[in-house]
Amino acid sequence: MESGRKADRPELEKALNLARLTGANLVIAKLDRLSRDAAFLLTLQSSGVRFLACDMPEANDLAVGIMALIAQQEREAIARRTKEALAAAKARGVKLGNPNGAAALKAAGKGRAALRATITANADAHAADLADVITDIRTEGHQTLRAIAAELNQRGILTRRVGKWHVSSVRNLIRRFERGG
Repeated sequence: MESGRKADRPELEKALNLARLTGANLVIAKLDRLSRDAAFLLTLQSSGVRFLACDMPEANDLAVGIMALIAQQEREAIARRTKEALAAAKARGVKLGNPNGAAALKAAGKGRAALRATITANADAHAADLADVITDIRTEGHQTLRAIAAELNQRGILTRRVGKWHVSSVRNLIRRFERGG
């Protein structure tokens, strides 16, 4: 349900972690939907997580490696063709984007409220991913916001916006836990 182009896919990470812990096979519909990044697929292949692509059920390691390289090449070709097509349209004088901009989103009822809901949902998902980590840190005796932030930074865990943890970001995270988000 998430793009294979994105690097940050929390649901995939959960599935991979569960497959590692249980020794289960990860079943995917199509290999190129898992990722179009050869390095990702080759790393996954060597990580010990067994996976089965329904479009290639009898694929061995060599076939998966070759398909990973082909999928990455296709991703790069699609990006290049898209950029070229947009540049050609712009050169012909076509006005790109929504001519009404934010006004069209607001009229469609998809203005700030939809954006705010998306941001909140993303923050809630990130907080849920960190719940066990925070519990573990507190169990180790780190109770203050400053101590928790220091431990998160020490462990190399980044904030949702890929930054360092501070007292305020830990406080916001804990408030999110407390209100059930």
